Amino acid sequence: MPLVSFKTELKPNNQQKTLLAKHAGVARHAYNWGLATCFQALEKGEKLPTSIDLHKKLVAEVKSVYSWYYEVSKCSPQQALRNLSTAFKNWWVHKHTKRPKFKKKGHHDSFYLEGSIKISGNRFKLPRIGWVNVHENLPAVTPKNVTISRHADRWFISFRYELDKPNTPKIRERIGVDIGINSLATCSDGTVIKNRKAYRKNKRQLARLQRNLARKQKGSKNRKKAQVKLARQHKKVVQIRKDTIHKLTSWLAKNHSEIVIENLNVSGMLKNHRLASAVADCGFYEFRRQLEYKTEWYGSKLIIADRFYPSSQLCSNCQNKQKMPLSKRVYECENCGLKIDRDLNASINLELYPTTDSLSGSKACGESNQLNSKSVKDSMKQEVNIHLLDNE
Repeated sequence: MPLVSFKTELKPNNQQKTLLAKHAGVARHAYNWGLATCFQALEKGEKLPTSIDLHKKLVAEVKSVYSWYYEVSKCSPQQALRNLSTAFKNWWVHKHTKRPKFKKKGHHDSFYLEGSIKISGNRFKLPRIGWVNVHENLPAVTPKNVTISRHADRWFISFRYELDKPNTPKIRERIGVDIGINSLATCSDGTVIKNRKAYRKNKRQLARLQRNLARKQKGSKNRKKAQVKLARQHKKVVQIRKDTIHKLTSWLAKNHSEIVIENLNVSGMLKNHRLASAVADCGFYEFRRQLEYKTEWYGSKLIIADRFYPSSQLCSNCQNKQKMPLSKRVYECENCGLKIDRDLNASINLELYPTTDSLSGSKACGESNQLNSKSVKDSMKQEVNIHLLDNE
């Protein structure tokens, strides 16, 4: 059974907010202390201490000095030192991250808890904190551990549990999805998902809050209030984007047996400074990441078309290939005269994309696949004709 992550917002009272902040503070202090200890060992040419070595040294040298370590759960500093060890491995061994940095207060505050954790309705029982309410009903499970994080002035809790694969009825065998900037997704069945453009619509508000923050004196209470307002607005932008992508990917994975998408070069697209902001606002990578695990949940299959497959240049009716600059939003076939929306034409071509099974099969299998693709193409002509552009 697949492991599912569940994240929701907590509703702590003032006393619980103080305890949560103490746990996050202890985790941050332990991480920074461990990072400084590791750097000192490296400067002296000594062996890098493990998380177990750091924890023993923490108990002997740090906890006796700072009594507030005993006000929180012991899991918080322990996991912080494990995370530090993982950060060094990612930097040295795997070499896909930069050198670990010291943590700052208010930046990605989080901590880890394990032990006697219980769930009852819409409440969590957490060690050292007690029963904490949440904003929604929780799954009837008993998590072994949880991670609590802070975004702006709000606290969130996340955990993992095993999910039984639901058998959802499929309304369509195969669907092609063309993702873009103007429309977030155009499906081969004619469904168009609008791009909500969360960052673009909130750009002015973010700039105003940023200017307001820059005017405040450093260290003042008004500056802290301005920081919270700016963080809330950034969180709002993130939530709007995630909500759109989650709804789209869940609908695709639940209702379609096979989903065909493009293998976009997102990092290359972000190098275009004219389109970088718009591309980043769409969340193309997050769209693909969610589809990969949701198709496993709901028993569907994700097919990634080759990066150089000319889905926008091929005619979905006769497979004629012609150049299509970005300025042309209507595909006009020079061979058969078909006029169709550019994105819809690309999504239909993605639905007709041949899979690896059809390409590597025997001759009979290849012939049957050609017949199947031809029958699919014929059955789709009626759908294509519905979307023909007759605004001549």
